[in-house]
This record gives sequence, C-alpha cells and structure tokens, in this order.
Amino acid sequence: MTPDPDAGYRERSPGRRVGGVLIAALVLGVVVGGRVPDVAGATRVLLRVGVVLLGLQLSVPQLWGLGPGVLVAIVVTVAVTFFGTLALGRCLGLPRGLTVLVAGGFAICGASAIAAVEGRVDREDGHVAASVALVTLYGALAMVALPLLGASPQWIGLSVHEVAQVAAAAPAGGLATAMAVKLGRVALLVPIVACVGRRGAPPVPGFLLGFLAAVAVGPLLPTAVLGVAETATTVVLAVALFGLGTAVRPRALLRTGPRALLLGLLSTLLVCGTGYLSLRVV
Repeated sequence: MTPDPDAGYRERSPGRRVGGVLIAALVLGVVVGGRVPDVAGATRVLLRVGVVLLGLQLSVPQLWGLGPGVLVAIVVTVAVTFFGTLALGRCLGLPRGLTVLVAGGFAICGASAIAAVEGRVDREDGHVAASVALVTLYGALAMVALPLLGASPQWIGLSVHEVAQVAAAAPAGGLATAMAVKLGRVALLVPIVACVGRRGAPPVPGFLLGFLAAVAVGPLLPTAVLGVAETATTVVLAVALFGLGTAVRPRALLRTGPRALLLGLLSTLLVCGTGYLSLRVV
C-alpha cells in the first residue's frame, strides 16, 4: 500500500494555524495603518528573509513525488499567468510597474513575490501597496471559492496566491500535496525575477541565491531544526505582512481605478483556469 505523504506533514505542521496567523497579521496591519511609523525598509528586509527561509521547506524529492504531469502543470500555470497578466495589463493601459508586480504576485507567491520583483522594475510606491492589496483581496476570494467548488489539493496549490492562503484553503488530507505544489511555484520565483530585471541589475538578487542555498541545505538538516525554521518563517512573515498591511490604503487602491481591480480579477481567473485545465490535460 502506498504511504500517505500527508500523514507526517499533518503531524508536524500547523498549516491552517500558520495560514490564519499570517492573514490575521496582514489584516491587523491594514486596520492600524497610518498609526505606526513608516516601516517599509524593515518590511522589505523581513520579506526577503522570509523568502530565504521558505527555501528550507522546499523538498526536491517531495516535488519529484508529485509526478511529471503536476510539475508540467506548475510551469505552465506560472508562465501563462505571469505573461498573460502582463498582456492584460497592457491591454488595460495600466503602468508597467504595477502590472509586473501584479503578475509576479498572482503567478507565484503573493506579497513575497512582489517584494522580490519590486526592486527590479521602475514603479511608484503606490504600485507596491496597490499590488499587495490586490493579491490579498483576490487571494482571499480564491481561498474561499475553490474549496466550495470541491477543488483538489493540486488545483488549490496551483491557483491560490499566498502560501498562507494555500495552507488555510487546503483540505486536511491534502495539505502536504497542496503545499508541495505551491512551493513548486515559489521555486519558479528565481527565473521569473531574472526575466524582469532592468538593465544593469544582477541576473539574480542575493536573497534569491540564499533561497537556492536553503533549498540545497534543507534536506541535510534534522527534523527538529526544520521545525524551528518553520516557526521562524511564520514569525518573520507575520511581522513582514503586518508591515505590508500598514502600507495598504483602501483609498489608494480605489484611486488605482476599476482597471486595476479588473486586472486582479482577470489574473485570478487566469491562474485558476490555467491550473484547472493544465491538470486535466497532463
């Protein structure tokens, strides 16, 4: 009988609790926004540290265990969502900086991807806050809608925007599978960031090299150390998402106009639709 790959994950991972903590931190940041000092610099650093620590959770053998079909679906979904969102942004006449941030966040891993991309493109500060608000809004909608549609763990991992949102949306029996698929999308952060680098920028930022190093080192570490690292990842990302939340201004999001909201909706439909079709085809 084939062993249940999710059993061990359920025993050691508080996936739903982690998802709830991160989402609560972001919401709290939005609520208190404007009442705390500007923490943009610290938030940027913490998000990059969180991305590096995420690498420790990415198990290459676990990814291979998903099978070639799911791996192809991950690549296809990320590529179609990223480049399709760029095309949609151009059609809607939105600024390239905002469009690239939305494309990265929706295709890969939400706010962490936005943090990885924002230093690589010419953008306004308002674009960062708006893209974070969009990925939070539509990621939350996908997190609620897909389970209601009876989505498989693979489809949830392919379609929901934030890692924390995947943890909250996945069924208990498929949490490890959904997270493995989601972390497969996170792994594609490196080539995507390399694609959008502006002239003169290094092909791969230093913190993404740290992410790759963490992926390589993770399998060599004891389970106890990985457990501590997972807790540290949650704490770092919670603080970072709180900081991002303080920068979200609902009025600023509204000022981006209906075109930005439409882009977020279309990009969400694109990632969900591509994820579903790619799983059906492969």
